[in-house]
Amino acid sequence: MLRFRNLGSGSTGNATVVEAGSGAQVRRLLVDCGLGIRELDRRLALADLLPGQIDAIFITHEHADHIGCARSFALRGQLPVWMSAGTHAALSMQEFGDCLRLARDGVAIDLGELLVTPFTVPHDAREPLQLRCSDGARQLGILTDLGHASSHVAAHLQRCDALLLECNHDADMLANGSYPAFLKQRVGGQHGHLSNDAAAALAAMINHARLGQVFAAHLSQQNNRPDLARAALAQALGRARHEIGIADPVHGTDWVDV
Repeated sequence: MLRFRNLGSGSTGNATVVEAGSGAQVRRLLVDCGLGIRELDRRLALADLLPGQIDAIFITHEHADHIGCARSFALRGQLPVWMSAGTHAALSMQEFGDCLRLARDGVAIDLGELLVTPFTVPHDAREPLQLRCSDGARQLGILTDLGHASSHVAAHLQRCDALLLECNHDADMLANGSYPAFLKQRVGGQHGHLSNDAAAALAAMINHARLGQVFAAHLSQQNNRPDLARAALAQALGRARHEIGIADPVHGTDWVDV
């Protein structure tokens, strides 16, 4: 069985638990640790998990809302923490000791019941990676923090059974909002964040009969609204709006079976 629970998604902090297997064979990966360690422990508890039930960590890139407490959380439990060499270089002040594992584009990470395949994305970080997770039967795509969906990204998300997909901003809200010009250019640029329309176009490109749960993630509190993200994805996928989930910045999601 493959399932996930987002613990929070947005500029205030990102973290997602991916779980595969059953009984004594369960494996759990924490994707990003963009919260303080006490808050992360609290949100894990709300998911009925203890910190010691996490088996490994994957850090997608070095931005603060994704790296957060990764070092202290990993060292406290002596957990393997995976990241790209570029992300590690960008975190030169943080030492992970024997916990560090280096991830590479397209090279699968075998965690036993859970197989994780990282892939590069266009984002303004040193060497950002996003993920496709599988238990051998089902596949989950996790895709946030990218400026556009390259053909490489689309190829890695084909045949996914569930998606946690960035819908960062509404293009009109960003253009007419209060952000300074340089920040509007950064967010809306080719190495910034996906707009609702861009996310919808990608969703339509990778839509297939087995695609089940789709959650809009990493919504900007200033430049987006859940109803706009839902509407864009629903139209692209030919679904009712209520069928599109939202990964909330504070409450994340419930457990979702893939």
